[in-house]
Amino acid sequence: MRRTFAVLASLLRGLAQAAFIVMLTFFLCRVMPGDVVDVLGLEGGLTAEQQAEMRHSLGLDQPLPAQFATWISRAAAGDFGRSIRFDRPVGEMLATALPVTAWLAALSFCFGVALALLLATAATAWPARWLDAAIDGVNTWSIAVPTFCAGVLAILVFSIWLGWLPVIGGLLVPVLVIGLDNAGQVVKSLREELREAVALPHVRTARAKGLSPWRIAFAHVLPSAMPVVLALSGLVLGGLVAGSLTMEILFALPGLGSLTLNAIHGRDYPIILAAVTLIAVALVAINTIVDMLHRLIDPRLA
Repeated sequence: MRRTFAVLASLLRGLAQAAFIVMLTFFLCRVMPGDVVDVLGLEGGLTAEQQAEMRHSLGLDQPLPAQFATWISRAAAGDFGRSIRFDRPVGEMLATALPVTAWLAALSFCFGVALALLLATAATAWPARWLDAAIDGVNTWSIAVPTFCAGVLAILVFSIWLGWLPVIGGLLVPVLVIGLDNAGQVVKSLREELREAVALPHVRTARAKGLSPWRIAFAHVLPSAMPVVLALSGLVLGGLVAGSLTMEILFALPGLGSLTLNAIHGRDYPIILAAVTLIAVALVAINTIVDMLHRLIDPRLA
């Protein structure tokens, strides 16, 4: 019962955070200098009367609370409106951009967690100074080098100097950059947890039976550290969204990041609000699922 209440409390807290983010984004969009009508006026030479008529038809001349109430009621029904600049359904545009972001995030997460598990488990099964140095190096890289700077460096080295990879549209470099950053966030704490797990009684028993170091590491040490792995993975998933959006912009990938940035430049409010809502809800879902799984596999949190 306590576990159920804890999960519900986590869900409600996440929903409140998502609602606050969406509300804050809505009002920040409205207080930014200029709106989409101003942008279209500069591009298309609209007269002041035409601009006033367009603002009225879009509801931009209404009080902000009334605009928010109208938008939230439609969004709750799944209607995010139409793009003001492109005159296309916002849901259709999100459906086109979302798979790119999802693929980038999923591949980066899998690569980062797999690399962290491999390094930490190898250092546990086969203690070596160079493995500990590699773990420290990956951890320092994730702390000291922002993903944007690493992406620019990768473009300079692999695309411009060596000419091995395309500058625009490729997934390989963004996945490697984000995955390496994710691995650095996980590997150090995981290594320390595995180091402590080695001293557990069942691990000492397995060693006394003469089992191989790799079998001990994967079958006996690593399962003891799974709650920590899950908790760290949740933190990585939360930060993965920001890293993916940054890499999309840098490598011109047609995902949510590029779509949102273009919408901000053009003051296309329906796209901005829908994208932020989708990202906020995704973060809430990720955090809630991770919290539920963490409580299920870790009896100390029951």
